[in-house]
Parts: sequence; C-alpha cells; structure tokens
Amino acid sequence: MICIKTLSDTIKSVIVVGVVVMSVATSATRLMKIQVVGGDTVSQAESNNDTLVYTKEVKATRGEIIDFNDNLIVTNDKRSDIVLQKAFFPEDLSKGNEVLINVYMALLKHSCKFRESLPITMTEPYEFTTDDVSDVVEKLHLNVYASAENCIDKLISDYEIADTYTEREKRIIAGIRYEMLEKEFSYSNDLVLAENVDSQTITDIKELGNFYKGVEAVEVSERRIARGDILPHEIGTVGPIYADEYDELKTKGYALNDTLGKSGIESAMETELRGQNGLEEISVSDGEVSGVKTINETSSGSTVKLTVDGAYQLKLQGILDNFLNDYLRKNWNHGNANKGAIVVLDAKTGAVKGMATAPTYNLKDYAMDYEELLGDEDSPLLNRCTYGLYRPGSTFKTVTATAGLNEGIVTPYTTLYCGHYYNFHGSTFSCTGTHGNISVRPAIKVSCNCYFYELSSRLGIDNITKYAQLYGLGSSTGIETGDAAGYLCNPETFAERGLPWYVGFVIQAGIGNYDCGMTPLQMAVVANTIANKGVRYKPYLVDSLYKYGTDELIYKTQPTVAEKIELNDESLYDYITGGMIDASKNVPVSRYSLSNLGFDVAIKTGTPQTDQNDLSKQNSFFIGFAPADDPEIAFAGVIEGGEYSKYMIRDIILEYQKCYGLNGVEPTAVLPNEDGEVPETTGTGTGTGTNTGTSVSSYGTSTASQTTTASSR
Repeated sequence: MICIKTLSDTIKSVIVVGVVVMSVATSATRLMKIQVVGGDTVSQAESNNDTLVYTKEVKATRGEIIDFNDNLIVTNDKRSDIVLQKAFFPEDLSKGNEVLINVYMALLKHSCKFRESLPITMTEPYEFTTDDVSDVVEKLHLNVYASAENCIDKLISDYEIADTYTEREKRIIAGIRYEMLEKEFSYSNDLVLAENVDSQTITDIKELGNFYKGVEAVEVSERRIARGDILPHEIGTVGPIYADEYDELKTKGYALNDTLGKSGIESAMETELRGQNGLEEISVSDGEVSGVKTINETSSGSTVKLTVDGAYQLKLQGILDNFLNDYLRKNWNHGNANKGAIVVLDAKTGAVKGMATAPTYNLKDYAMDYEELLGDEDSPLLNRCTYGLYRPGSTFKTVTATAGLNEGIVTPYTTLYCGHYYNFHGSTFSCTGTHGNISVRPAIKVSCNCYFYELSSRLGIDNITKYAQLYGLGSSTGIETGDAAGYLCNPETFAERGLPWYVGFVIQAGIGNYDCGMTPLQMAVVANTIANKGVRYKPYLVDSLYKYGTDELIYKTQPTVAEKIELNDESLYDYITGGMIDASKNVPVSRYSLSNLGFDVAIKTGTPQTDQNDLSKQNSFFIGFAPADDPEIAFAGVIEGGEYSKYMIRDIILEYQKCYGLNGVEPTAVLPNEDGEVPETTGTGTGTGTNTGTSVSSYGTSTASQTTTASSR
C-alpha cells in the first residue's frame, strides 16, 4: 500500500532505499531441529516447540554523495512504512485473508492504497492489463493459455478466499496474495503494505495489530535528493530490482525488495554506496519477539565525493543556458540554437570539474516529469557531454597537425600553398580565405583548410586514424558513469556501417568535417592531451570515498595516464599550442576577449557542417586550455545549429577561477541554494549549503526546506 498523497503512477525510475531497524533483547535458546521454509532457515527450540528462531537481514544505510566542496547532493532521510511480517502472520489461510482485507480497509481510510503488480483489472469481467503475462501464469502454475479469469479463480482457490467476501474483497485479497508471491514474502523478507505513513496512521495500525498479527510499523531509510540541479544526468537514480535482474543479483546478496543504482554515480558506485548488510537471529515465542541476536553488524555505504564543485557546475550551466537564450534572442546571423554542452577538466589530473548540457532537468522532478522529459523532442534526458556525438570540425586539425609533425610529413616551418581552392582527385574544395604559402602555426591560427587538405592527403587515412586513436577518439574515455565511444571517419567504420568509402573522404576526415562522431568529453580530453604535450589522462568524476558520517578517508582517486604519444619531435606541441594562442586573439568583441585575462589562453574552434545537402547547417565547436604556458583547466564545448560558441570561453575561465582558483588566484565562490540565494556562511570547504531537499520514494515526492550539512566531511 502507498499513501495517495505521495502517489506518482507515472514513475519509470524510482528513488528509494529501505533499511529495517530492529532492537530487541538477545535470545539464547538451544535448537533441536531445522527446516527450510521458502528461502529461510527456521529452527524450533528444544525446550518449547512454540518458539521459532530465524535469521533476518538488516539493510545497511546507503552512502551519501557530496560535491567537491562537501555540499550534500544526495543523502538519506527516515520514514515509516507499514509492513507484513511472516513470523507473526497467520499460517491459517482464512485467518490470513481476514488480516489482509481488514488492514487494507484500515489503511484505505488513511488515504493509503496498496500498490499491487498483478496485471489484471480490479473489476469483472477480468482482463489482463499487459500483453506479457508469462510471469503471472508461471507463478500460478497455469498453462500459457490461461485467462485473467482463470488467474483470479486460481488465487481464490489456492488461498481459500471465502464466498462470504464480496467480489471486490476477493479481488483485493487475491491481489495482495499475488504480491506476496511476487515479492517472495518470507521470514527474511517483509511485504510492504504502505510507505511513508504519518504518525496517526502508525498509531491506528499499531492498535489494529493487537487484533491482526503480522502488521507492523518499521522505520526505513529513504533516499533524498538534496540538490537536484547539480549534475542530474551524472548523479543518476536508484530503483527496485526487477524480475529479469534478480537471478543475477541474488547471487550477490540482494533480496527482491532491495534497491540498487539504476544510472549515473548511483549505479557506477553501487558496491561502495550500498555498504554491507547485517544479519540478526530472531526468536519468536507465543507470537511475540523474545530475543534478537546480532550475527553480523551492518556497515553503512561509503560517502562518495565528486570532483565537481556544485557552485561551478551551476555557473557552467548558467553560462550555457544564457548563451543559448541570448542566441535565440539576438539570432546571431542564422539558426535557432537551443541545445549544447560544455565539459571542463582539471588539466593536471583529468578530473571532471564541470559538465553542462542543455536542455537539462532537475533530478527532484525526474520521477514526476519522466514521461514529459522522455517525450520532449529536444531530449533533455540525453547528456550531450558524454553521449552527444558531433563532428568536431576544425578542432580536429590539432590532431592532424600532431600526426603531420610527429610523422615527419611536415616540419614546423614547411609551407603548403593555399590559393583558396584545393583540387583533389577531380573535386574542388575551398578554404575560408586565401593564405598563400603557410606553415602549421599560422594555419592553426586562421584554420586554413587548404593547408590541412594537403597535409591530410600526404598523411593518408591510416595515419589520421592512428593519431585520432592515440588521442582517445573512437573509444570510451573510461569515465565511471559511461560514455559513447563515438566513431571515426575511415574505411573500417564505414564498412561496419555498410557505407561506401571514397578516396576523397580522406581530406575531409583530416579537418573533422565528414561522417564521424565525437563527444564533447572526448574533445576536452584532446585539449587536455595537447596541454600535457601528448600525455592523455583518463577523465574521472569520483574524487574520493569516506567512511559514512566521518572524515575518515577510505580511498582517493589517483590520476591515470591512459596514453602517452611517443614524440619524435619534443617541440612539436609548441607550434600547435602557439597557433591555438594566436587563435585566441581572434575574438573581436571585447566582452568575450581572451587577451586581457593576465595569461594566455589556447583555443581552436570549428564550424562542422551537419548536412551535406545544405552546407549552411552547422554546429559550433571549441576546445582549449589555460593558462597556456602552465595549463590548469582544459575544456570543450558545442552549440548545435549555431555559431560563436567561443564567446562562452571567457566566462568559463573566470568562473573557474572564482570556484576553484586559477593562476594563483584563490577561490571565493559559495554554493547558492536552489532559489539562487547565497547562504550567510561564506568561504569554501565548509561542507554546508542551504538546500531544499526532496524525498523520492517509489510512488511520489514530497518537498521540505532545510539546511543540510555533509555529515561525512
């Protein structure tokens, strides 16, 4: 049963964690025999055969998730549930049915309605509410052709549901009995009748429990989203264990009524967040608990600290959203851009310092708004940072330049001719300018197509592919929460996709402007690899783990070198970086200038075409790092269907400086609450933020404003 006031029938992913809390005196009874009932080991006491002894798992409290500055993102609250306990529930079927219908009606008076999974209508004529009924007929030991009416009749017969009950009452009891089967109701596995009940309901049900044994109120731990506006895609959700998952999970110690991480950090760090369940031995005499003995203590899950500061994440999301809003309002030359992404990395470690994607959503609203989010044509559920695949355009020229210089195809001083047009195997391609004889550094600065067409032709597709792979393109980055591998423009991937390959594609591959797909995260890694002169770091989101409720460090993530490009010319990155520094001076609007920050910035931009039949359709891409001479931050970003994405770079850097510190400047930013107000406590590292928390259970949400403090740090 669930409280109607917290019901959300449209939930597709639920966020709830239950922990049974029990505390009774220890029993010391010698046992004479053991029998197995369901999955339970049950013992009878030698001195009194009415004494029952069984073991029951006590669920561990799930670990919290905090940001880099110790602000709570996800935590736990307590709630009360009404459950049915097998040790006290009548074995006699008729008495059990009486308990079920009376408790059902009593809870209904408190606006709580039992949520069953039996896919059959509540009224006659009975019909299935789903096409797949194989699980139902299998559980009821019926043949595959059984009707809904057959299923109800079988439940009524098996559980001796008397004719003295009305048809509605019979259907209610049948539904609960089926749920007991479905949820494997046993001595170690209670059946939840109602979640998140109020104190008056608890009082009334406890009084009812004097007459109807087996009904009890228990305190459980409930997952609460403290900040739903910080990395919602990466934080993820937890939810119930489904039948098709259970066979595998039960071998790992999960019960059918457990929950587990379904996506994001909640899934990636499931083992660490889950903790270790405890085990108790419970003695029951004359229908009452006579003793409880702890066999194994519970161990709470670890607190997961992220690499991302919440204050910066909000700033980064604001930069992206404001740019898109301005773009729609000003309509800069063409397009109606309303989608994009930005990724920022710690240049010295590969740690993710911010990931903004637009459009986005608030994790607190996810459950209630799931259907709307799923149906939105702009796909707000898609994290464009890690799963958006884009042509990188001219940002890819940095990869081609690396290949050309390192393979000795050109030197830093080799000039190639740009006469605006370039002829290749009978086809003519063009450049954005006419640059004459030009070498690699100025070619990067002005993004000369003709230079890179000729360089690509000399390199060949195998060399272009080789260096793309060295930069990590075409494969997952290995980030904890997962990402798209993307695909390269080469004969192999074209063959895999059933597409023909033509020699003319080589020069388009060299400028990132033909059929390929890279994520903004991958391109941020490219920028970071250039910043580190060929050393590619694996990006990561988890900074460290702490013992729950303490500042005891359990684990600290160390930077991982994923690849090191063997350089034949140690100075080659000086020329690539030099060209990127020169390119940063080409921001003509003072509001977005990168020339007066007190340090140089290295950037490369691109405007990849997205429709070969309409060359006016394009995205806007950028990569870069700063300070250019001693990089601390690397970044990449994309705007779909727009231009001038480089206008965001200045704010990306300045807000990073405020939140993390940069180039010797100490951070000053404080995480505001979700209303945008900055709490009175100032400074960083406090571990305190004023948050509006949302407790999300299986069936709904309830919001309560409060100040939250990360207990673990």
